[in-house]
Amino acid sequence: MAALSTLILLLCAAKDVMPSSPHWKPTWPSYRVPVILPQSTLNLDKPQFDAEARLEVVSLCGPACHKSSPLPTYEEVKNYLSYETLYANGSLTETEVGIYILSNGGEASRGRSRTKRQIYGYDSRFSIFGKDFLLNYPFSTSVKLSTGCTGTLVAEKHVLTAAHCIHDGKSYVKGAQKLRVGFLKPKQKDGGKGSNITNLAMPEKMKFQWIRVKRTHVPKGWIKGNANDIGMDYDYALLELKKPHKRKFMKIGVSPPARHLPGGRIHFSGYDNDRPGTLVYRFCDVKDETYDLLYQQCDAQPGASGSGVYVRMWKRQNHKWERKIIGIFSGHQWVDMNGTPQDFNVAVRITPLKYAQICYWIKGNYLDCREG
Repeated sequence: MAALSTLILLLCAAKDVMPSSPHWKPTWPSYRVPVILPQSTLNLDKPQFDAEARLEVVSLCGPACHKSSPLPTYEEVKNYLSYETLYANGSLTETEVGIYILSNGGEASRGRSRTKRQIYGYDSRFSIFGKDFLLNYPFSTSVKLSTGCTGTLVAEKHVLTAAHCIHDGKSYVKGAQKLRVGFLKPKQKDGGKGSNITNLAMPEKMKFQWIRVKRTHVPKGWIKGNANDIGMDYDYALLELKKPHKRKFMKIGVSPPARHLPGGRIHFSGYDNDRPGTLVYRFCDVKDETYDLLYQQCDAQPGASGSGVYVRMWKRQNHKWERKIIGIFSGHQWVDMNGTPQDFNVAVRITPLKYAQICYWIKGNYLDCREG
């Protein structure tokens, strides 16, 4: 079995190179995506659901720390990408996976005191009001979790979010067994359908309609890791709803290098807890990156954790612009920059391996997950 360093180099190589012409468009690269398949499933004891839900994760391991960490072995990566599945009845399973590279014709810690706000200078967040915006794409893909975090619709019945919204690394959080996903909808007005005109001075009141979660997938890289080490690299989870949500969803994609992002910028919307019941949109530049993480200073507060980080780029095969989720907003990190503390907000990148895993969770068929 080839060493993981060779594997990573293979996975990072894009088939298409971005053109350098006067009419250049930021274009989605085409990646060779590996195959991740379940090998065995084991029934586990029912969890206790005794952890307190944390709306953010704090880590002292910054970009230099992550970049200097040794690459995991192939067996370690298999272990990180194996996963637990929590069902609505409280039962729990653990699934071991195998990782395969197929040809085109092949088959098969310590905390640190800090202020609660992560606002960098002027608060650049935008509150999204009015059903004409909230019920339209891409804002309509953002949903609220009953544990207090945000999620993003990525399929007819699936929501992508942060693992720490479900599991604290040691135990499932209170409320995870009866987890619900909330969709903002206009409140029904008394005695009729109401007006189609949105009053900008008095935004139409909205309410959440909730759908129960059928099952939840959490990678073992989060469960066996911790927020101060490798765990943050795997701070993502996928929720399957009990019924379809009937809204347009956003596709996931492999995260391109930051230098290939339009303007080097990312976007995401979430339910920050300082603006209850309000969807908050923001965008900002990526400051640094590792293989698994994006470091940025997008203004955010607890509650935005789990938001899908997305960009809009040209899809050459379909001849159109397309938004894709390339990461999951995780939380806050203190970074020691030459002895000077600096803080960042962090997003977990969707790497080719993570894309293969999440896509398989959604579709249940690796043949539909070959193009990232």
